[in-house]
Amino acid sequence: MEALLVSYGIDWANLLVRWLHLITGIAWIGASFYFVWLDNSIRPPKPGSDLEKKGVSGELWAVHGGGFYNPQKYLVAPAELPQELHWFKWEAYATWITGVAMLFIVYYFNASAMMVDKSVANLSGIEAVGVGIGTLVLGWIVYDLLCRSPLGKREGLLGLVMFVFIVAVAYLLTHLLSGRAAYIHVGAMIGTIMVGNVLMVIIPGQRKLVEAMQQGRSPDPIHGRRGKQRSVHNNYFTLPILFIMISNHYAMTYTHAHSWLVLAAIMAAGVLIRHFFNLRHKGRVAIGYPIAGVALLLAVAVAIAPRPVAPASAAAGSAPVAAAAPDFTRIQAIITQRCASCHSDKPTQAGFATAPAGMMLQTPELIHQHAAKIFQRAVQTKDMPLANMTQMTDEERADVAAWFQAGAK
Repeated sequence: MEALLVSYGIDWANLLVRWLHLITGIAWIGASFYFVWLDNSIRPPKPGSDLEKKGVSGELWAVHGGGFYNPQKYLVAPAELPQELHWFKWEAYATWITGVAMLFIVYYFNASAMMVDKSVANLSGIEAVGVGIGTLVLGWIVYDLLCRSPLGKREGLLGLVMFVFIVAVAYLLTHLLSGRAAYIHVGAMIGTIMVGNVLMVIIPGQRKLVEAMQQGRSPDPIHGRRGKQRSVHNNYFTLPILFIMISNHYAMTYTHAHSWLVLAAIMAAGVLIRHFFNLRHKGRVAIGYPIAGVALLLAVAVAIAPRPVAPASAAAGSAPVAAAAPDFTRIQAIITQRCASCHSDKPTQAGFATAPAGMMLQTPELIHQHAAKIFQRAVQTKDMPLANMTQMTDEERADVAAWFQAGAK
């Protein structure tokens, strides 16, 4: 009972932290989308106008919610510091804090099941957690050094080098951790880079601008340029990280033999699509970018499409012949031994208070009901049992395949 209550409590912590992570993430990404749109959409004031004399570098008019808005941007700072100044930082901090909390709740507290895949690398749970945390630290250090190097002045080349670095990290992680854990840690690394930009560059730069004005000095424009650079980088990171956040629901991506390459292609598609919108805000319609992004996604979908399972052979080296479907009692025995310890109304597997995804397989009726999903996850993607913790054999998977292909009777 104590173990059950602990697992149940962790499930509730997972629910509440995930919910909060989603709320704060929406607020942060929404702000990023809005301010990049705003920065790309403002237009210079008329020469000689009062706005130009005030130091306004751009403005726009917008209508929303029954009112008209007139945002104005000062290239460095206004002549006088406003009495009330709004800051945008807590959304970023709260999103990262809740994201790290989810890493601990979902992955680190049960690392042996959620992060370790012995068929990938013979790591212990502690070693897997060390790889995960090390990835977050290394990612920020490398990115920040690249931005501060001479490469930071060449945006296109910097973006290409950073993309290659992220793909290299994805390759390394998919050869150390389970596919699902590898993906989520690539996303966590990107999220750490994003919050590092806010905490270490954007906000300190803004504080220096405000401090200079309070002391009657002219603010150094370098802080504004650095802040804008990192803000734009964060904007391009958003679509890749949003995909990674939902990727654990789509095993065909992270269980593929070349899952790192699948992730690289999908991230590239996200960047291309995001770039189209950023250009569109500036008044330039470059339709080639979203077309390339969609084409890339279609190419990935075709490349990783499941292949038909080869029928069993009568004997080694003989021509393939259709195998007789195993008796259902054999299939039920496999499911009971390999799957039902988690997928039941009362899971016996440590760390699970309820059946994952609500799928229960402890009765013949439930096994028949979920036959297609069993075939998909146990035979096609082979991501279940989770990290193969119950050691389902290839022979058992072949039996499940033959049973399903014969009509799952």
